[in-house]
Amino acid sequence: MNSIKSKTMAVAIVLASTVFAFSAVSAMAAEQDRTTEKIRKELVTLPYFGVFDNLEFKLEGSTVILSGQVVRPTTKSDAARRVSKIEGVDHVVNNIEVLPPSSFDDSLRLRVYRAVFRTGSLYRYAQGANPSIHIVVDRGHVTLEGVVSNKSDSNLAFISANGVSGVFSVTNNLRVEHS
Repeated sequence: MNSIKSKTMAVAIVLASTVFAFSAVSAMAAEQDRTTEKIRKELVTLPYFGVFDNLEFKLEGSTVILSGQVVRPTTKSDAARRVSKIEGVDHVVNNIEVLPPSSFDDSLRLRVYRAVFRTGSLYRYAQGANPSIHIVVDRGHVTLEGVVSNKSDSNLAFISANGVSGVFSVTNNLRVEHS
């Protein structure tokens, strides 16, 4: 009889510790999700973050690794400063690249913007405070970043950008929503 009680007790202890461990992991995952959402919100609400900037981040424990490309140096420093103030973030690695100033690239940015957002129904991706298509121009090379609704919109944006005179190359990093 004692052996049955001890086995039952052992199973109960293992089961309770498993439930506790699962609860702890679930709570940590929920906290990571909340922190990720706070970081995303801080980055997209930066005052000078726009269609010609691309910001990305990776959360590894309590360390945030920032990356991407921006036109203004202040956007890089503001991003790191804002993210470092978020609760749960202990360290920020700022790998954001500031694009070199260039009147040629500035001209290309505007021409690519017009070409992309005046094509078909792509204008809808330029609406709102944070456009879902970002156009990064670095020394004549264009990279399209962001999210679109379908593959044909991605292809249409690529073709439009590629048709702009003076563009050396176009890299299409547009992701299709829900794929």
